[in-house]
Amino acid sequence: MITNQLISEIKKKQSFLCIGLDVDLNKIPPYLLDTEDPIFEFNKAIINATHHLCVAYKPNTAFYEAYGLKGWKALEKTITYLNTHHPEIFTIADAKRGDIGNTSTMYAKAFFEDLAFDSVTVAPYMGKDSVEPFLAFKDKHTIMLALTSNKGAFDFQTKTIDNKEVYKHVLETSKGWANSENLMYVVGATKAEYLADIRQIIPDSFLLVPGVGAQGGNLQDVCKYGMNNSVGLLINSSRGIIYASNSDDFAEAAANKALELKKAMASELSHYFKS
Repeated sequence: MITNQLISEIKKKQSFLCIGLDVDLNKIPPYLLDTEDPIFEFNKAIINATHHLCVAYKPNTAFYEAYGLKGWKALEKTITYLNTHHPEIFTIADAKRGDIGNTSTMYAKAFFEDLAFDSVTVAPYMGKDSVEPFLAFKDKHTIMLALTSNKGAFDFQTKTIDNKEVYKHVLETSKGWANSENLMYVVGATKAEYLADIRQIIPDSFLLVPGVGAQGGNLQDVCKYGMNNSVGLLINSSRGIIYASNSDDFAEAAANKALELKKAMASELSHYFKS
């Protein structure tokens, strides 16, 4: 999926919601545990109930890798189901990979070619030659960690070097990498006050923003400081949507939570893009 298609889908649905498919078998409805593939059955029900309310899904690969081969198969079935039934949806492999040279190329092949994701999250700590192999794939997006929502973000990301925070050095440096137009960036919703400065550096890039809801991030602040002329935001919610209920009505409850966020996003869009 190219960026213009994503923007078109956002405008069509009046939503820039990304739903995180972080499946914990201890939290899903117990009756699903009796099915052949509980993870996939849970994901399929969530997708069927919410696909019209969101523009992206983001499975965190750790929640699949933790279950070994069965988990990886469930991830493969989930992405195949999305690509077959809802090709308009932008898919994100939240893998946070990052290594040099051929290793990064192999990671990219795994997610872009074998699993056919539209994008993958990467960690930039090892620099240019750990990220450019992902950027080499045509019509695929690399979503680089920039300023994350966890407490440990302050250990390194906001430290200053030459009177400038490390995350700003990362953003500015990444703009000079090959195929950098295919970069998106992760910026935590709990760091909304930083978004104005971030937009000074990368005004046109899409930002994947986790942390709205369960982690305390505020949608209105994120939109105020982070939205650009192409919207430029994907707001992720995981636990707040998919675990709205662990009873038989879990998919309906997830849809209701997604609808709440979608309506709030539509309101923000109407304010920002006044006719």
